[in-house]
Amino acid sequence: MRKQIERLLPKAGLVSAQERVRSATGALLGLLATGLLATLVAGEMSWPLALIAPMGASAVLLFAVPSSPLAQPWSILGGNTVAALVGVSMAKLVDDPYIASALAAGIAIALMMSLRCLHPPSGAIALTAVLGGQAVHDLGYGFVLWPVLGNSVLLLLAALVFNNLTGRRYPHAAKPALSSHGTADPPPSARVGFNRADLDAVLDEYDQVLDIDRDDLEAILKRTELRSFRRRSGQTDCGQVMSRDVIGVAPDDPLAEAHHLLRTHHIKALPVTDDNARVIGIVTQTDILSRADWLRGRPVIGFRRRLERAFSGASAPNGTVKDIMTSPVRTVRPQDWISEAIVLFAEEELHHLPVTNEDGRLVGILSQSDVLVAMLAEG
Repeated sequence: MRKQIERLLPKAGLVSAQERVRSATGALLGLLATGLLATLVAGEMSWPLALIAPMGASAVLLFAVPSSPLAQPWSILGGNTVAALVGVSMAKLVDDPYIASALAAGIAIALMMSLRCLHPPSGAIALTAVLGGQAVHDLGYGFVLWPVLGNSVLLLLAALVFNNLTGRRYPHAAKPALSSHGTADPPPSARVGFNRADLDAVLDEYDQVLDIDRDDLEAILKRTELRSFRRRSGQTDCGQVMSRDVIGVAPDDPLAEAHHLLRTHHIKALPVTDDNARVIGIVTQTDILSRADWLRGRPVIGFRRRLERAFSGASAPNGTVKDIMTSPVRTVRPQDWISEAIVLFAEEELHHLPVTNEDGRLVGILSQSDVLVAMLAEG
């Protein structure tokens, strides 16, 4: 009996309790704000309807699964508007309410898919336009403007504010592919395994609507490949292959000093540490070349970089390492497997990783070359 019940449950992975609370709170606050504002607007304009039931279904998507293609701004605005137009039209053209409802839902779905604004709650919008009673019918095509479009805009604004304040980028956008070389070469993580053409071909063959962004799906599969490699790789840890005699700098060291150290020691990166040897950043050859100007053969902070720091709210530059360093910085620990470092190198196009202890203090640095040698030794 238990197995039969489990078969009825969806196979989607469980999210954390924190995410469940976040989603529920967002829907609560979003619908509350939408309802209160809608009531004020409806009262002032003498509209008979303030908040319609399908907004509850829209709230599920906008707050619980804001990364879904079905929950994006064009989906809710376009989908609800199209469905309302179709529903009102069918209510006027077809006398039988059940036939009108079926036609409204079917035509709305076809149009939403064609216009790339599929939004499941819009099906309920189409039915509401037909079965909503005399108050809805009296509004005619005004129903499209209010309450449908008005409710949709208010709920969307609430989702924009709440999701971004709680760490969910909305509207959703996949993390851009890293490629800082200015060439046509894809990033390292895209040069092995499947490519975009492979994924697109499979999706074309699958020929079904998936409730996941195509770029998100690609990123998930790529991460799965990398983690599969990590599971199969050997058990060498970062502490075994890292460089221990590390040349570093302080945040207040002059840029010229950092440049001198890079040249003198023939290295490409310098960890930046505070007075307690805790890693607070990293400065690389690329940072000096791209973030500093050159005056009489010495790196200085130019006007463009000064503007960038001013707009970011950072302190005024004074020609020191902190003006160009990358912070915060990715780190690993000595006990981490090198496969963990490989994932970071591949996914984020890093070339060096400071190695820190439990207190965040610098104990070494790991480069791509170190990892390559270790992989060859394991082979």
